[in-house]
Amino acid sequence: MATVAGAGASGTAAGYTSEQLLTFCWVTQGLIGVVALWGWNELGERIRTGAVVADLLRPISPVTSYLAVDLGRAGVALITRFVVPVAVGALFFDLYVPHRPATYPIFAVSVLLGVIVCFGCRFLLNATGYWLLDLRGITVVWLVASGLLAGLTFPLPFLPDWAVTALWVLTPLPSIMQGPLDILVERGDATRAGLTLAAQSLWAVVLLLICGYVQRRAERKLVIQGG
Repeated sequence: MATVAGAGASGTAAGYTSEQLLTFCWVTQGLIGVVALWGWNELGERIRTGAVVADLLRPISPVTSYLAVDLGRAGVALITRFVVPVAVGALFFDLYVPHRPATYPIFAVSVLLGVIVCFGCRFLLNATGYWLLDLRGITVVWLVASGLLAGLTFPLPFLPDWAVTALWVLTPLPSIMQGPLDILVERGDATRAGLTLAAQSLWAVVLLLICGYVQRRAERKLVIQGG
């Protein structure tokens, strides 16, 4: 992508400089592990085997308990999965260094919101197991959609403006990775960063509310196989 930016007449591509695109590439690799975009199917497996009944006996909602575990996992991943790829990228390439001191704490908050949004999406994906039992089909859809529309495969501003707007308004996917990455490379001013945080916060709240509702409906529907 940095080559694409360098080849442009203005030295940019979709508003990104080569340094910003290089940073985008390396930080996305680190964020994959932090937000856990793929690979979490614990709840779905527990539903399939019936072990989820133990979760329902606890005096705390499964949404709350799984979110707490996921936040702890994300904290560890920041050290083990985020720092190393970014450090390697910075060692061999000229990465973009934020010019505004406020960018760093805003980026940290944005990553936290991205983790919560991704958790909400993954929880709902797993919760379909209460009705479907087999998650393989919907998991494949998630793998493709999340990679393309969350900002992992390429920066979403490479798409037409109307498509980017629709993704931000109609789906939570850009809040997972595209939002934090745009904040880190300072695409736009502080007002734009604030709007990004607002959108992420809204999606985080909406998804957690939906997760709670789906879990309550599922508890009334749940039938343990063989029991």
